[in-house]
Amino acid sequence: MATPDPLDAIFMALADPTRRAILGMLLEDDMAVTDVAEPFAISLAAVSKHLALLAEAGLISQEKRGRVKWCKLEPDAMRAASVFMQAFGQFEPLNLEAFERFLETELAPLPPDE
Repeated sequence: MATPDPLDAIFMALADPTRRAILGMLLEDDMAVTDVAEPFAISLAAVSKHLALLAEAGLISQEKRGRVKWCKLEPDAMRAASVFMQAFGQFEPLNLEAFERFLETELAPLPPDE
């Protein structure tokens, strides 16, 4: 099986609202897996799968301290996605009113031939 592009893995990880919420929680501080799972109405196993996907994408790291598994945000991993997204910031915002006027003009019915 081909190794996925790191950028694809990051965007796939970010596509899920639960994983985005987990990243938001880890912005505050490192957390134990059980603490990460607490606010979610899903099983610990389901949270562990989300964490594994985030770790595979490089967005978090996990380490065992004693009997507790801790999760830590890896903010540098987001750099590639940030650079990709910033490239789209160079475009001017779309003027929807001007676009609407253009469409009305282009799509207006033609006057009947006399």
